[in-house]
Amino acid sequence: MTTNRDYYEVLGIPKTASQEEIKQAFRKLARQFHPDVNKDHDAEDKFKEINEAYSVVSDPEKRSRYDRFGKSGLGDMGGAQQDYSVHFEDIFEELFGFGMGGNRGGGSRRNAPRRGRDLQMSTILTFEEAVFGCEKEIEFERDETCSTCKGNGAEPGTSIKTCTACGGRGEVRQVRQTFIVQMVETVPCQACSGRGQVIEKLCHTCAGHGQERKRVRKAVTIPAGVDNGMQIRLPNEGQPGANGGPNGNLFIAVDVKNHEYFNRRGEDIILDLDINIAQAVLGAELQVPTVDSKDETLRIPAGTQPGTVFNMRGKGVPRIRQSGRGDQKVIVNIDIPKKLSPEQKQIFEDLSKTLGATPRPNKKGFFDWLNETLGG
Repeated sequence: MTTNRDYYEVLGIPKTASQEEIKQAFRKLARQFHPDVNKDHDAEDKFKEINEAYSVVSDPEKRSRYDRFGKSGLGDMGGAQQDYSVHFEDIFEELFGFGMGGNRGGGSRRNAPRRGRDLQMSTILTFEEAVFGCEKEIEFERDETCSTCKGNGAEPGTSIKTCTACGGRGEVRQVRQTFIVQMVETVPCQACSGRGQVIEKLCHTCAGHGQERKRVRKAVTIPAGVDNGMQIRLPNEGQPGANGGPNGNLFIAVDVKNHEYFNRRGEDIILDLDINIAQAVLGAELQVPTVDSKDETLRIPAGTQPGTVFNMRGKGVPRIRQSGRGDQKVIVNIDIPKKLSPEQKQIFEDLSKTLGATPRPNKKGFFDWLNETLGG
């Protein structure tokens, strides 16, 4: 088609527009009105009109003659009968994801090295193993080079030949005709399934894939201080890569068992400790268990109240990738006896007379005190 409109008007640019401004305007309109994108009935005509205008104003010589003499000055240089592919090559990749070569990523990408998939598994640790770290043997499945064919996919003793359909490239070119231009696409060769080689007889172990599923055992170092939900990354222990690409990674999720009496709060270890009423009133020196497998002396001062928290510095969880440890926090609970001997009962009755029996409201409850002490 030949448009009667001014070429600068068609492109929506002033006559003083630079070559870069002309190109940007053309790209924008081409993306908007290309018939493969825009399904309006007049999109094709608009697209041809845009290309006609661009073919003139993007060419310095044609533009100069057009500016001086108009369309009549173009003569046999007119913009209507153009090789569209000349101007579309730089925008086809933006429109469709591939260039005029049309290989949608190209054969070079098809055979490019690709990283293998990551694998995931979990392991169960005791409380102490998580705190101090350990050596753990894990077992998981992944693909490895076939032990029968050594990775070439062929039954031992049989031949492997270069594919005659694709010449060993693993891909062939197909031509697709649009209303504007012939587009060439590169697709996997069906004759060799993209291998570039034809195997006379497929390996009976891996069916030609070159890999077989194997169970792998591996000793893993668990770092000190890991906690529930954390993951340990083992580089290159995942699925094998393709075309010489690196293996993926193996991620091990940590699941920590509950301890009989220790709990964990970040890098601190929490221990609830029951003491009797006499120890709370009179004070005492007690042997308290720690995660280090030995008891430590803890001094309980006279008049200790329920919910009092004592800090045993450096007896907590080692800090990951840092020096030092957290603390062990001992929360004291007063063990009130439910049954008393006659002698014990008499002692408490005599004591009660000396302490007074009038109850006193407390401004703060136990859990308020506990939250303040442990930081919420």
